[in-house]
Amino acid sequence: VTILITGESGSGKEVIADLVHAMSRRSKGRIIKINCAALPRELIESELFGSVKGAFTGAHSDREGLFRQAEGGTLFLDEISEMPIDTQSKLLRVLQDQKVRPVGGKTDYQTNCRLVAATNRKPEDAIKDGKMREDLYYRISAISVHLPPLRERRDDIMPLANAFLKRFAAQANRPLRGFSQPAVERLTAFDWPGNVRQLQNEIQRAVLLTEGDQVDVADLSISLVKTQAAAAATASADESQDTNFTLLEGVERNAIIMMLKETGGNKLETAKRLGIGRQTLYNKIKAYGIEV
Repeated sequence: VTILITGESGSGKEVIADLVHAMSRRSKGRIIKINCAALPRELIESELFGSVKGAFTGAHSDREGLFRQAEGGTLFLDEISEMPIDTQSKLLRVLQDQKVRPVGGKTDYQTNCRLVAATNRKPEDAIKDGKMREDLYYRISAISVHLPPLRERRDDIMPLANAFLKRFAAQANRPLRGFSQPAVERLTAFDWPGNVRQLQNEIQRAVLLTEGDQVDVADLSISLVKTQAAAAATASADESQDTNFTLLEGVERNAIIMMLKETGGNKLETAKRLGIGRQTLYNKIKAYGIEV
């Protein structure tokens, strides 16, 4: 099942891709990531599909492409609307046939990886502007997820902040026990114009600078003016401490509903397409209150 994630720059599209990979049966495989906007036009096809020796100037040996590297796992294509149109056509063929032909090669090889794509453009605008093939859009958006900016989903701030704290504290070998209440209030009240990326950088900085056993408001660099919405979020900060990734749960619920519709309610086939066990699917249907 292919997944398309849309949202503002820094809104957490890569985080969702990581979570989708981690929660699937493909989690034992690798997740390979590429930003399509960062690659020169003349290199993107060899990067994706690989190349054979002599395919172009400088190709002194066979090169393994990202599809091959992601075999059995997940390939994340960020900013897919920045991919050249002719390359999009070749990508569409790969997704339809599940076969890849390296640049300069004469034979195809079978591929088996999940594609997760992302863009900060509205797909309809990208199609209208000639930046995305309409047929590719329909092919990669079997499951479509829109990520609102972080300021519109304040319940996600502390779960994300705690996840980043755990990661960076482990990397820095700092046994931190969380955030002080004033720090929680500051984090949940801020509007985060740079979205999840800004939050991640802020937590990383705080972990390195704090001298105590928890991150306090003095360790934060953000300044803010509280809005009415932010004040309401702060009032429920204590209740939000144990909130799970509510956005991800919504994504997962919608994916299950969509796949059940596509399979005519066949739970075994739905579980197979989603890459989860049948009992896991039953548990999620019950937990999310999905009517079958």
